[in-house]
Amino acid sequence: MTADTAPILVLGNGGFGTAVAITLHSGGHRVSVWGFDAEETRDILLHRENRKYLPGIALPGEIRFSSDISEIAPGARLVVSVVPTQFLRSTIERLRPHLPQEAAYISCSKGFERTTLQLPSRILRELLPRSRVAVLSGPSHAEEVGRGLPAAVVVSSDDPELSAEIQALLTTAAFRVYTSRDPLGIEIAGATKNVIALAAGISDGLGFGDNARAALLCRGAREMTRLGAALGAELETFAGLSGIGDLIATCTSRHSRNRAVGLRIAAGESLGDILASASTVAEGVETTRSLHHLAARLGVELPITAEVHAVLFEGKPPREAVVDLMTRQLRTEM
Repeated sequence: MTADTAPILVLGNGGFGTAVAITLHSGGHRVSVWGFDAEETRDILLHRENRKYLPGIALPGEIRFSSDISEIAPGARLVVSVVPTQFLRSTIERLRPHLPQEAAYISCSKGFERTTLQLPSRILRELLPRSRVAVLSGPSHAEEVGRGLPAAVVVSSDDPELSAEIQALLTTAAFRVYTSRDPLGIEIAGATKNVIALAAGISDGLGFGDNARAALLCRGAREMTRLGAALGAELETFAGLSGIGDLIATCTSRHSRNRAVGLRIAAGESLGDILASASTVAEGVETTRSLHHLAARLGVELPITAEVHAVLFEGKPPREAVVDLMTRQLRTEM
């Protein structure tokens, strides 16, 4: 899997898909990007800029963009999937006749599929059973990665050799990749941090300050660790880049889509209006539904998730949710 012999296909021309393509190109790789919307793809080709998802960043002419998968998939030995989790199954099913069946796939999607509660890597393995699958996560907002600002992420697979291959392939002077032996934990962390970011946005929007946000991050980290333990993940993963690292970035950054939704909820907007006006997907909204059902199935207590679910889907006033969190039964920290 070298820059000379392995064309790389990115599925998804959103912000992170575009940023990954730029990073791969900077490492000397041949890159093609598939986008669902033909009109968006034509606009990118015309302006050599992803004006909708990553404005202000010039795209190298060597990166190919197309909405015709049959045009760009042949010969790919690595596929980077950046399709939102709730659309992943239908997208792969539609593209599957043209996708390389025995390629390596990197899943960058975040969340649990709402109908099955499956993680994205499981969906890829189910639909592409001859492929090798890895997961990539960590604090890596597209707006910064696309500009070549320093970032560090983690990649993991059940196949350690694949993790090492991807680490070597993706690493650049500005994009550092670590490996992990816990793909399950990395995906759980990547999903749950988006729900905590919704809560952080609500808290910030209500003007509750730095102390409240710090408490949410800390207790949110415990919440994701508790869920990870119930599902069989390694606990140390949640103290790493995909856990506390991504939690900090997603809960504090102006680039965070999920935090932005929380801010708007706190300002009194309805979830329906927010989603209708959004040009990008806030994965935490659907992940909140999934985690709520998963927690009930597993008998795991996820109090922040439960309150976010009540605010988003049960009409609970945000301030009341915060009061209920603060007045829960007293207990030891750990």
